[in-house]
Amino acid sequence: MPGPQLPHFNSDRVLPNAVDVVVIGGGIVGASTALELAERGHSVLLCEKGQIAGEQSSRNWGWVRMSQRDPREMELMTHSQRIWEGLDARTGYATGYAKRGIMFTAGSRKREAELLAWAEHLKAIGGEGHMLRGAALEALTPGYGHRLRAGFHTPQDGCAEPQMATHAIASAARDKGAVVVAGCAVRTLDVEAGRIRGVVTEKGRVTATAVVVAGGAWSRLFLRNEGIFLPQLKVLNSVMRLSPVEGVPETALWAAGFGLRKRADGGYTVASGGENTFDIVPDTFRIGHHFIPAFLQDVTALRFRLSNRWRIEAREARPWTGQDRTAFEETRVLDPQPSQKALRRGLAAVRDAFPALEKADVTQSWGGLIDVTPDEIPVISEVQVRPGLFVSTGYSGHGFGLGPGAGRLTADLVTGDAPIVDPRPFRLSRFGS
Repeated sequence: MPGPQLPHFNSDRVLPNAVDVVVIGGGIVGASTALELAERGHSVLLCEKGQIAGEQSSRNWGWVRMSQRDPREMELMTHSQRIWEGLDARTGYATGYAKRGIMFTAGSRKREAELLAWAEHLKAIGGEGHMLRGAALEALTPGYGHRLRAGFHTPQDGCAEPQMATHAIASAARDKGAVVVAGCAVRTLDVEAGRIRGVVTEKGRVTATAVVVAGGAWSRLFLRNEGIFLPQLKVLNSVMRLSPVEGVPETALWAAGFGLRKRADGGYTVASGGENTFDIVPDTFRIGHHFIPAFLQDVTALRFRLSNRWRIEAREARPWTGQDRTAFEETRVLDPQPSQKALRRGLAAVRDAFPALEKADVTQSWGGLIDVTPDEIPVISEVQVRPGLFVSTGYSGHGFGLGPGAGRLTADLVTGDAPIVDPRPFRLSRFGS
């Protein structure tokens, strides 16, 4: 099955000769950055090599959550949630956002202790969350809660529709004056005397004083060709969509073996919980040592495999110039095959928890490649060695919910406006760059 079906996007066809800012990547972070800049009166070109939201921005679970985030992300996520709440009115388009709550469950004393420890971070910023047990837990997860030890519920958390949200934001950016061109890969940066002068695209050169690389899983490859070090690997997550049935919770749920979200169409998005697949590729050996602490922390949730990704990425890594056809043109949309084992395990686990889902059909499944950094928080940063270049990537599976806030922070850095949060935890130089 192909990736999720996306609505038509009314792309611009002609590149401008010059703009203030070029944003590379039409996912939720790139689109949000373009919207922020356009609203502030800056001329913007958003270039996407394939489809707007064609990759992970349309393939994620759709959660907009504060719960279980790294403490360094929480202030930014607070701002992002506020933006989500007004995003439909601001853009004039539907994002599918709804505040239905999210629950992370505990089947053991150890897991309950982990949730309680994380709750202290939420308490420190005045967030709302409750550890539920017994009847209260059963009320939110009928027929399942009595099998659990506890569940941590954050009622202010919500969900949006990945196949709608980025299109809404990119459409609004275009309405506000940004030029949004899909099917146009940026090949290289145009640099003069060490400073950004613009970009070279497959359709021609565009002059700009600033460039934002928001290319998701492609960011490392692009930056590596420019001589800029970004430690980033790709992780495969496998997701399925089930048809509507009655008797399944409204609250999004993470439990041992599955993640579950009710969709706006009445069906369900289901994945296998914390299980992820790492393809062994040349970068595994080039930069894998940076990821050893993260690997050890999540070792039970990782599956390593040798696939055709080795051959693909070895070929992609060859240097190129602005006159060469690039990997971005060879692969317009990353559409990896999902792990059938992960899908089967997730489906079995969610149907065991909620037998009503035995009547639901699997109507679609897909894979998505998540851009992961060694410390699993993003890079939102100017590149000190290349004035005028900014990076907003490496969201490590947290980017959909963070997207609107991340776009605002990225725009703040580009324009020199006071940043909405302290950007230092997200600086690229933390990796020695």
